[in-house]
Amino acid sequence: MAETIVIKCGGSVLSELSESFFHSLKEMKNRGMNIVIVHGGGPEIGQMLKQLNIASEFVNGLRKTTSEVLEVVEMVLAGKVNKQLVSLLQKKGLKAIGLSGIDANLIEAKPIDVEHLGYVGEVTNVNHLLLQQLTASEYIPVIAPIGCDQTGQKYNINADTAAGAVAMALAAKHLLFVTDVPGILRNGTLVEHATVEMILEMIDEGTIYGGMIPKVKAAIESIAGPLHEVIIVSGKLPFFSANGEICGTKIMKEAGVY
Repeated sequence: MAETIVIKCGGSVLSELSESFFHSLKEMKNRGMNIVIVHGGGPEIGQMLKQLNIASEFVNGLRKTTSEVLEVVEMVLAGKVNKQLVSLLQKKGLKAIGLSGIDANLIEAKPIDVEHLGYVGEVTNVNHLLLQQLTASEYIPVIAPIGCDQTGQKYNINADTAAGAVAMALAAKHLLFVTDVPGILRNGTLVEHATVEMILEMIDEGTIYGGMIPKVKAAIESIAGPLHEVIIVSGKLPFFSANGEICGTKIMKEAGVY
């Protein structure tokens, strides 16, 4: 059975994806791997909210999502950003299909905390059969992380969390977080391997901060499932080597466990 790799592309790096990033994707496809991409779009959402003069705030790293904000989030993520990324992949010779979590109930969700976060959701189910059908047809599904519940209420889902849930549902071999840095840096040096314990220490000491915190927390949650490691890689540098190695910070359950 073909290996599945779930790749989460952060909004901050989407406009900076290099030729080497797409070359790495092609190498993976050439080796028979299935690829699923989940993308963010925070900077684009922030820009559009500002243009429309809609107030927005963050609570514990998550964007508080009123119904007004949700409308903009869906418009930017499922509309503009999703189609730009699909178009870019196809221009690079990769077969891609754009989806939001609402299509075919791809991502079912429930609210995390309506009072403090509004319509921000956590994933309750992923339609993995749809994704498997698409990857079996050689497509790369490109997912905008909007979910909905059984009443049709939509939710804004943190893209790191959505990617983790998709990886678990597909029993993916690897989950990659693509960022604008080569991985976790400690005193300017790349941390090549880190355990959950090390990650928590680095958060406490302030080595891991800001937008990297939800990434590593999603990584830790993901490896509670069948995934044996999560890798933080750069979208600006080659991350898949000629011998099939993935380059970046590998986060593992515990030292020596693969």
